[in-house]
Order: sequence, then C-alpha cells, then structure tokens
Amino acid sequence: MKANYSGALTRRQFINLGALSVAACGVGLQAAAAAKKVPLGLQLYSVREQCAKDLPAVLKAVGAMGYKGVEYAGYYKRNAKELRQMMDDNGLVCCGTHTGMDTLEKDALEATLEFNHTLGNKYLIVPGMPEKRSNSKQAWLDTAKYFNELAARVKSHGMVVGYHAHAGDFKKIEGAVPWDLFFGNTQKSVVMQLDTGNCLDGGADPVAVLKKYPGRARTIHLKEHGGAASAVVGEGEVKWSEIFKLCEAGGAVDWYIVEHERGGPDPLGDVKRCLESLKKMGK
Repeated sequence: MKANYSGALTRRQFINLGALSVAACGVGLQAAAAAKKVPLGLQLYSVREQCAKDLPAVLKAVGAMGYKGVEYAGYYKRNAKELRQMMDDNGLVCCGTHTGMDTLEKDALEATLEFNHTLGNKYLIVPGMPEKRSNSKQAWLDTAKYFNELAARVKSHGMVVGYHAHAGDFKKIEGAVPWDLFFGNTQKSVVMQLDTGNCLDGGADPVAVLKKYPGRARTIHLKEHGGAASAVVGEGEVKWSEIFKLCEAGGAVDWYIVEHERGGPDPLGDVKRCLESLKKMGK
C-alpha cells in the first residue's frame, strides 16, 4: 500500500481501520459476555418447612445472607402482591417459579401470567411432567411441540417457559432419552433448567449436557452430588469449575439457583453454607 504523507487517510487505509475497529468491538463484546457476573438465587424448596412456618422471616434471612433472588415452589397461601412486597422489603427479586403444567394450560394460563407479572417474574418453569405427557416417546415429542407453542404465547408478555431436570429424565424410554426428546425438539427460547445433582443422579453428565445444548440453560440449579451426607455446594463430586466455565462463556445464563435437599437440622444454615462456598469460588 502506498504511503500517504499528507496526513489524510487513503480509501484503503480508512477501510482497513474500520475493519480493525469492528474486530476490536467484537473482541470487547466477547470479553464482556465472558465476564458476566451471574447473580445467585435460592430455590425456596430448600427451606420449605421454614417457609411454611414463617415466610417473612425466611425471606429476611435469605436477603441478609446475600442471595439476590428467590425461586418459588409453592406460595404458602400468599397472593402475588404480598410475596412481591416481602421480596421488595428484603432486596430480593423473583428468579423463577416452579409452576405445574396445569397452570400453563387452557384458561389457567391467563391467571398464571398475571400472578407472575405481579411477582416480577419472567421464568415459568415446569418442575415435572404429568404421566400423560411423559409416558412414551411420542408423548415427549407431543409435549415438546406444545412447549414451542406455549413459548410463543408467553413471549408477548415478556416471559419464557422451561422444564426442570429430574433423574428420570435421563433414563431411556423406548430407546431414547426423554431429556433429548424434549430439548432436541424445542426451540432455543424454551429454557433448559438443568439441575446438576439430579442430572448426575440420573447417570448423566451435566458438563456434557451443557455442551450439547449451548445457550439453553437460562437458569440452572446448583445442587451437589456425592460427598458427605451434609455436603453443600462445593463439597461433593460436581465439577463446578467446568460447569461455571460453560455457563459463563457465552453469557446466556441469567441465574444460578442454589437448591439443597439433603435435609439436616438447619436448612437455613445449609443454604448459607452453600452461598459462602460459592463466594469462595468467585461467584
């Protein structure tokens, strides 16, 4: 390229500089995505007995621990306005609801959307499929089709639908894995709420699942597997560094949600230990 000593850029130089700027911008965006800080929420099923006794006290304790959000698996006879006020009072947001399949069907959907709009929640996660929707290969394929339709319906309300992992979802039915039948036939907008512990309980590898379905785990349950009976997140066999690397590389994960189901005399203490362990891991 002939040098231009007049101080003005030649056309070729201008184009080259533009290309370099675009490339640099792309690198910057990739770095920003890679550095995304994923907030930590708590699935309240972990402390369900305490919630049933004194929900306001539990939400206060959870907020004080440092959790940023809570995911519901039941509402403890509270309406959406009451729940929203308690979350607001404790600096918490709703990072999901585990809502039964029946609440997303037919006439029930409108009330579910209104309830979750009041909560400020966008993640409508089905925690388990009814037998009629999961008892055969065809049933899973039909359910996947229904979720695609459902995803389109809730999109205009600013919400998404998804499905939560259980061990049985990784056990073959008619020669096929239900998890793959479902997520292999749903659109990317359908949330894959992987549960690390349940996945391992089912004989599958959560690292492999995340690799197979990149960008699908908008929210993910952090649950330990193996280790001592009292093991919290970080004290068992889950390959957390690999999990976090995959979750954060593309910036697709919106929430890490802790779920602790090992029992014990102090459930609130256990979920606090989970959070402290995650903080030590840089989360």
